[in-house]
Amino acid sequence: MHRSWRFEHHGRRLAVMEWGDPRGMPVVALHGWLDNAAGFTLLARLLPEVRLIALDLAGHGCSDHRPAGQPYYIWDNLADVQALLDELRLERVALLGHSMGAGVASLFAGAFPERVSQLFLLDGLAPLDYPADELPAQMAEALAKNRRLQRRALRPYASFEQAVQARMGGRWPVSREAAGWLLARGLREEADGWYWRSDLALTQPSVVRLCEPQVAAFLRRLSMPVLLVMAEAGIGMARVEQQLALVPQLELKQLAGGHHLHLEAAPAARIAQWISERLQA
Repeated sequence: MHRSWRFEHHGRRLAVMEWGDPRGMPVVALHGWLDNAAGFTLLARLLPEVRLIALDLAGHGCSDHRPAGQPYYIWDNLADVQALLDELRLERVALLGHSMGAGVASLFAGAFPERVSQLFLLDGLAPLDYPADELPAQMAEALAKNRRLQRRALRPYASFEQAVQARMGGRWPVSREAAGWLLARGLREEADGWYWRSDLALTQPSVVRLCEPQVAAFLRRLSMPVLLVMAEAGIGMARVEQQLALVPQLELKQLAGGHHLHLEAAPAARIAQWISERLQA
């Protein structure tokens, strides 16, 4: 069983899912791009002794969208994570992040190392960057693409089942069960069909990203133990290998599985075992 609740931050409602023992060790979980808190359902079932607290990041799941015209910069999520910890009166927690959520977790832990006891990162370590000398061209390209994307309109799915099939066959495929978990929280039903709850603006390219030296500065400040689990069929080691040496206490593991390996039975069981062992150490 899970518990769902919301809290308000700067006039926006942010949605949360919780599982496990309310008196257990708190672990705050941050999902990937266009996913939602339900993506941690399987790990929660494997970690009943843990108080797993998963946040729907802004614009995702049941959380409010950011105001129209306001970009979704990855660093803006840090204030929302901070607000969640303050709402729960948690001075120090372990963070669990998948993909984009791993990048958010690393940035938060680099900014506030005193508030993070451990980091568990799944198929992702740091946010994507723009090389500093390429920023002007990247910015111009992103602004041009965003003008075109603003004219797009969402087309609904005819049925929930059609949406499940589409999610199962997406760029990063998931099982039918996992698609059901994600879509039960990620879709809304209207008179003419099923629509994504997530903000269409999330699909627009970033006008600005951090550059490599800035990302490196955050990674060097990760003074807590860091477990990085990479999927053999995920984003690829090339994405992270040059950053590994920047993290003082990083342990790297690789598992057979796809990008959403935490939603696959065998790798999820290993991940849960490693998390449990490290929380009890």
